[in-house]
Amino acid sequence: MKTIYRNLAALGMVFLLASCGGDADVSEIEVIDNSAEVAAYYAAKPEFFSFKSLADIPTDLTWEDGSHLPEIGSDKAVKGGTLYNTVQDFPRTLRRVGPDSNGSFRPFLLDYTTLQIAHRHPNEFTYHPGLAESWAVDTANKTVYVKLNPEARWSDGEAVTSDDFMFMFFMYQSSYIVAPWYNNWYATQYTNITKYDDLNFSITIPDAKPDMDSRVLELRPAPQHFYKELGDDYVERYQWKFQPTTGPYVIEDKDIKKGVSIALTRQKDWWAKDNKFWRNRYNPDRIHISVIRDTPKVFEAFKRGDLDQFGLNLAEYWYDKLPNDDKDVQNGYIHKSVFYNQHPRPTYGLWMNSHKPLLDSLDVRTGIQHATNWQLVIDKFFRGDYVRMQTSSDGYGEFSHPTLKSRLYDINKAQEYFAKAGFVNRGSDGILVNDKGERLSFTLTTGYESLKDILTIMKEEASKTGLEFRIEVLDSTAGWKKVQEKKHDIAFSALSVSLEMYPRFWETYHSDNAYDNAFLEDGSVNPARTVKTQTNNMEMMAIPEMDQMINTYRASSDKQEMIDLAYKMTQLHHDNASFSPGFYQPFYRVGHWRWIRYPDDFNVKHSRSPAEYYVQWIDTKMKEETLAAKKNGESFESEINIYDQYK
Repeated sequence: MKTIYRNLAALGMVFLLASCGGDADVSEIEVIDNSAEVAAYYAAKPEFFSFKSLADIPTDLTWEDGSHLPEIGSDKAVKGGTLYNTVQDFPRTLRRVGPDSNGSFRPFLLDYTTLQIAHRHPNEFTYHPGLAESWAVDTANKTVYVKLNPEARWSDGEAVTSDDFMFMFFMYQSSYIVAPWYNNWYATQYTNITKYDDLNFSITIPDAKPDMDSRVLELRPAPQHFYKELGDDYVERYQWKFQPTTGPYVIEDKDIKKGVSIALTRQKDWWAKDNKFWRNRYNPDRIHISVIRDTPKVFEAFKRGDLDQFGLNLAEYWYDKLPNDDKDVQNGYIHKSVFYNQHPRPTYGLWMNSHKPLLDSLDVRTGIQHATNWQLVIDKFFRGDYVRMQTSSDGYGEFSHPTLKSRLYDINKAQEYFAKAGFVNRGSDGILVNDKGERLSFTLTTGYESLKDILTIMKEEASKTGLEFRIEVLDSTAGWKKVQEKKHDIAFSALSVSLEMYPRFWETYHSDNAYDNAFLEDGSVNPARTVKTQTNNMEMMAIPEMDQMINTYRASSDKQEMIDLAYKMTQLHHDNASFSPGFYQPFYRVGHWRWIRYPDDFNVKHSRSPAEYYVQWIDTKMKEETLAAKKNGESFESEINIYDQYK
């Protein structure tokens, strides 16, 4: 482990800290202060980091504050109680960025529970305040101006200031965090941040994109006072430190029980608790999250009442394990609900690592496409409730390719392509081999334990074509880690998606996220290139033509040009055959005990789960009433709700 000695003289003393139970040996870590390093970094990049006065803010701006938008949540909501939840693997870190941070616990740490500058309204495509009091967009100068709410606070009581947004760019551009995507995005997608005073700043982007406001308003700050010790040992130093949050929930050391459970506690004095768009949300006093690795055991815990809610997206749970005639459903103890929505779709499918031998063949990849029977998966496993995904960019309206179709399962076509790649003979086990004796066999890896039966269907159907899938089921964190390290053959996985106007391509398909120095200056393959890890290019896609289009797409401010490029890139991605589109669900389904209450009109147009907006609350009296009724054999009215206004 590296020890940092920067700026110790300025600090005046050195403290030795005892290890707090993290995975790394951090028995002796010097306390440092990187203030001088940060200031020097700003000074070295004056074109990016600017300092001006309030008098420099243009006077002709049109300021917005989202005050016209309807409130979110219900005024019937009450605070209190403990919400019991679960994850299938314990978080490997409390860091919000860097190795192992992008796991199943991320929504609790970041996505759903911290505040951005502003937030998209769940039924609109416009913004309501988060940390900002108001904002203004100057398209001519490609700049968004922000005035922070003077009441905004970190959970440790420190004020949220412009300095925290300045520091965010220092941190996310730094190699200390070991996060190449952050390094690139925050260095290339923004050209300037200007501080006018503690509450006012502006951020400029390279091009006036159609949704340029979102590039700025969806940013979250980094607390400079907390990261004063950011340095070479960032990963170890901050492994189990809870970053102060701008949101309502904190994690206390006493509530971290490694491998067993973790809990979030609501701040009773949270600075935004009385604000219009937040006062009826984040209602439970505590969110207790236990680790239960097996989905059937999660369901058992839910049926016992140990967990308050259970996702019923899988057909076997909706139809078989919790059918409408289930005693608890019929007696009104458990409610069932279906919510249709129009959110962009996560990219469930097969991601082929084209860096691996055999998978570097287009014919092999195309054959695999035709050897994968997604329709049988939908019909058999999902009982026809799900829909076949056509491309990796479904759900983005006019930016989604209107006519492109995914390849269908076809044994003859699969064998035709395999033959082109030299696989014409079958071994004694029925698997195709080439003249070198290489078997047409690949490891199919997933971190979705609850979807493992899908892989069995795929394996059986693929074998009919002479293709072998070796199934590997890991826990979700380990599965994603393997993909991030580019050690997979084929990953059955999905990238989650945010509510955006148009799809992103750079993260998943640009050669910058596949290799270091993928090509030479003449465009030829660099023989010395090395695999780049910790990126989302799961296919190891590196095509100069795609790179050029991505670069133009990222720089374009012309909506029609971007649409045309999106179609061309989607077509090229299809032609490369390194991603086999799987399925998407046009809804989400949930079962919840009667005491978990939702607003009467809860369904929203843009949502990934019923937990995303934290509008539910716990009726503690109803919980006592329900448990007593269940014990005494009494019943309530059954509730099976279908919210289809956004179908």
